[in-house]
Amino acid sequence: MDTPVVNETLQTLLQDLGIDPSFTSPALRSLAGTNNRYLKDLRLNVSTTLGSNQLSRKEAYLLALSVASIEKHETLINAFEALAIKHGATADEIAETHGCASLLSLNNVFYRFRHYMHGHEFYNKQAAGLRMSLMMNPAMGKGLFELMSLVVSAVNGCERCVTSHEHSVKETGASEQKIYDAIRLGAVIRGLCVVM
Repeated sequence: MDTPVVNETLQTLLQDLGIDPSFTSPALRSLAGTNNRYLKDLRLNVSTTLGSNQLSRKEAYLLALSVASIEKHETLINAFEALAIKHGATADEIAETHGCASLLSLNNVFYRFRHYMHGHEFYNKQAAGLRMSLMMNPAMGKGLFELMSLVVSAVNGCERCVTSHEHSVKETGASEQKIYDAIRLGAVIRGLCVVM
């Protein structure tokens, strides 16, 4: 059984996220054991992006949850669910976040395929034939749902979906700065998932 490495930066990061301080992973042990500078950068990046003044805390934690969900990171899923609830998220919004992560992951594969086919006539003329009722009147509101769809699409690497959802987010009144901060948050939480 591995003993956790005591590292002040790591302890602060885990404490900020409400994660048991004994939590460890091979990457965290490696980084903490050498007092690697990246761990400090990661803690600051997590803190900065979750604390963006363009996003409410609830929005930030729900966006973080969507990334943890697509990465299937149980510890971070539990942490971000708890933090989102603490900042006002409802059970419907939590469930919808998981649904959005799943639906957009499905869409990202489908529409990325169409994009890769460079306008292939047969594929582009076919109806998608996919149920997407979750997108209609979301409990979290259309603006946040579209922003979350954009973040998940960016993490999953679907250019067509990113372009489409970025346009939709702007139509809900979001600023480019809010969009930029949400994408930075998604990128940082993706990186956090890797080391945790």
